[in-house]
Amino acid sequence: MQNWLLPDYLSDILPAEARRIEELRRRLLDLYRAHGFEMVTPPLVEYTDSLLVGQSDSLSLQTCTLVDQISGRNIGVRADMTPQITRIDAHLLNREGVTRLCYCGTVLHARPAGLLSDRELMQIGAEIYGYEGVEADIQVIQLALESLMTAGVSAVRVDLNYPGITRALIQAFSGFNQDTITKIYTYLKDKDKTSLALLLDQYPTLPAQIKSGLLALPTLYGGVEILDKAQEILPPLAEVQKGIQSLRAIVAELNTAQLSIDLADVTGYAYHTGVIFALYADGWHEALVRGGRYDNLSEAFGRARAATGFSLDLRKLSTHLTPASPSKAIKAPWLNDKALNSQINALREAGYIVVQELPNSHISVDEFIFEQELVFEQGEWQLKKIAD
Repeated sequence: MQNWLLPDYLSDILPAEARRIEELRRRLLDLYRAHGFEMVTPPLVEYTDSLLVGQSDSLSLQTCTLVDQISGRNIGVRADMTPQITRIDAHLLNREGVTRLCYCGTVLHARPAGLLSDRELMQIGAEIYGYEGVEADIQVIQLALESLMTAGVSAVRVDLNYPGITRALIQAFSGFNQDTITKIYTYLKDKDKTSLALLLDQYPTLPAQIKSGLLALPTLYGGVEILDKAQEILPPLAEVQKGIQSLRAIVAELNTAQLSIDLADVTGYAYHTGVIFALYADGWHEALVRGGRYDNLSEAFGRARAATGFSLDLRKLSTHLTPASPSKAIKAPWLNDKALNSQINALREAGYIVVQELPNSHISVDEFIFEQELVFEQGEWQLKKIAD
């Protein structure tokens, strides 16, 4: 047995990558702090009753579960931190006004999202609780864009959707069973209008407006002009109109961004209720950021709160960043010398990297370049340039 092998789609993070991830993590958390977000850190493992709220089958399938040896209850390794942050806001903080929370931690997926995806992600994100207006959605989208800008990503495209439109059309007809609803979502995801039409033909009492609206969804993708088309052909249901108006408000605020709209996009977790979005960029095979509104999720924790936010994977984002140059460092001997140790401490406090070489050894590193060393000359420790 080769003890050094890891399970599929899991990998170690080596020094250069770990440094890039950590530096980006610090910059993003500082950015969120500057916008008034408070950081929280939930546990890696929770009872599945808490982790799997919102009746999200996709989240349930992605969660690795086991039995707690103390309580005997089922526990899970988080696959998404959003339900945990929602629990903290609704149950622990228990605030009445608007709350802004940010977070960063590891999540584990039972299966990779794609062939080029990892199962272990470093998730970082920001959430706004307690505000129902579209202004909060705009704020988190703008912060998500600024996050990618901070990471050096350019030419970002914003994809928007409002899943409540699809949900409203389906719920307007009581004759659909759960199996049919699942098929509708599958055909919408695949843009399979032919199969969708054959399925809907099996329901002769389905109102013509609802049928035509569902069949129109696979065609409602493209630029912002799609909203005018949707206004014309979709039935005037309250939730449909609310969705279109919310998307119009966001488009108006993000007029400098590259935008696209797909009203048949049903990707993501089922707990989303309002506007959802994804950020893409040239050279990346999948979305860099996903987010949206999920007002109903906190009800599972005993207190209904409006909520919207986003998250991204730091590991994935760091893979396309320019490799960091090795840092300049100072080499010093390992001696029981007060003057030497005082000099080393002073250099470190001033921001220099000082590496002490252990006796009868040599330093083996990739992240540092030694251009200077501490040597004892003329009765004192001095910095000297290392000869090539």
